[in-house]
Amino acid sequence: MRGIQVKEYVNGPSDLTVTTLPTPTPSPTQYLIAIHATATNFFDLLQIRGKYQHQPPLPWISGSEFAGIILSSPSPTSKFRPGDRVFGAAQGGYATHVCAEEERLRAVPKGWGFFEAAGLMVTAPTAYAALVTRAGVKGGDVVLVHAAAGGVGLAAVQVAKAFGAVVVATAGSKRKLEVAKAYGADYGVDYNEKGWENAVKALTPGGKGVDIVFDPVGMVETSLKCTRWNGRIVVIGFAAGRIEKVAMNRVLLKNVALVGLHWGMYATEEVETVEVVWRGLEKLMEEGKFRGTVYTDREFVGLETVGEALGMLGRRETWGKVVVKVPQEGGSRL
Repeated sequence: MRGIQVKEYVNGPSDLTVTTLPTPTPSPTQYLIAIHATATNFFDLLQIRGKYQHQPPLPWISGSEFAGIILSSPSPTSKFRPGDRVFGAAQGGYATHVCAEEERLRAVPKGWGFFEAAGLMVTAPTAYAALVTRAGVKGGDVVLVHAAAGGVGLAAVQVAKAFGAVVVATAGSKRKLEVAKAYGADYGVDYNEKGWENAVKALTPGGKGVDIVFDPVGMVETSLKCTRWNGRIVVIGFAAGRIEKVAMNRVLLKNVALVGLHWGMYATEEVETVEVVWRGLEKLMEEGKFRGTVYTDREFVGLETVGEALGMLGRRETWGKVVVKVPQEGGSRL
């Protein structure tokens, strides 16, 4: 197979190279998958530099999210059979082949292609679990989605709209606000502009503020200014690069519920909820209320373009999920 192997930590994505490697041999509980599309993530940028909290022992193959075709199954009674179309997440996504356990895979939704499905495994359930499981979104809620043009942000916009909420999207450019609105956001506010919190409040009934804040950036402190009494703030991550400190008296004075969402730990701590979340998402997909969030302003084809795709992602030059098409030897370019 071909893949991007990290033998030593690199300075950045431009240092990544594609090499020919032995095709991995699945363990007795694993599937072997031929990858047709692979999705990029911010944590890939950290991992290749040795700065992520989960670092495999060197050498390892970079990448995580993918979509492709099952080549071999653990047993004749396995859930997936050779030829089945799946998407999932496992270490080694930047390659033509990968091995994965069954719980790390799901069937590609009906009507979806590999390109659209490759970036589903992380962002879609994160958005759904945050808004539905943790924040209890309902019809009529006003939901503020930060970084709304990112992969998880666009997923959150769609989930909130599917439940009947009014969505106020924030982003840092006109183009990204246009993308958020194209995915259903009712309003767009540039959070680089001074006083954006007041602009958000002005969009809410009676100017009282939003009901729910979806925050993958690290903007709790400023978001409290435009959160209403009994509001809910869900902390998803810290894309801004710092762990903020919040004046907790402001949380108390507004009677705000401040909760976190660590989706990756549900498989360990609350496994029964994982299937509930996915069933909810699949229902939205079947109803046409949730679609892929893939960046389409330019195309990335071949593992050789992964470094460039990651570079653009790191420089905040993209929107949605940046997905690389991975042509299989002797196959089409998708």
